[in-house]
Amino acid sequence: MKKIVLADDHAIVRQGVRAVLENLGKDLKIVAELSNGKELVEYARTHQADVYVVDISMPVLNGIEAVERMVKHDPKVKVIILSMYDDRISVEKSLKAGAKGFIVKVSTADEIVDAIEEVSADRFYLCNKVSKYIVQGFLGKTGSRRRDASGLTPKEKEVLQLIAEGYSSKQIAKNFNLSLNTIHVHRNNIMKKLGIHKQAELVRYAIKEGIAQL
Repeated sequence: MKKIVLADDHAIVRQGVRAVLENLGKDLKIVAELSNGKELVEYARTHQADVYVVDISMPVLNGIEAVERMVKHDPKVKVIILSMYDDRISVEKSLKAGAKGFIVKVSTADEIVDAIEEVSADRFYLCNKVSKYIVQGFLGKTGSRRRDASGLTPKEKEVLQLIAEGYSSKQIAKNFNLSLNTIHVHRNNIMKKLGIHKQAELVRYAIKEGIAQL
């Protein structure tokens, strides 16, 4: 049996994917359902699964950042990104992060099953809606430079995501078990590195760069 983990903050999406896999998938077993990127990273560090199906837009830690951390911990981890979006930037960022598959939420049931079968065999899979984007074309182009251009640290990206999602500094401090002053330092460093001085502009930047998706 192939062990599958579903990570999506919408229970109805997880239920839909589970139903598809239970009805059509052969030898597939859902071993965990998770609702945010932080839970996903923590789970992957202490458990093993054959394939992770991960929503690109999740609270606390988005899917792309989560995949980067999973791959850093285990370069052989196999992840399929599940997204509402089929734009080139989302696909590129997902593959650069280390995902081996990308499917949109309007993909057919067969595509979801096919994606799991292909990725579990250590092959890439792009659903029909994004197959026009050639995988090899992404691996040496500008996506990585664009993602790293700000010079933000992983922790600063996490803080930026929560800022964009509307969390207060007190809530962010509680989430990371840090002092309020430390969060203010992170916020100031983020603004300085980006040359941004208003929260609304920070939110727009985070959405544009795929750090947060509202």
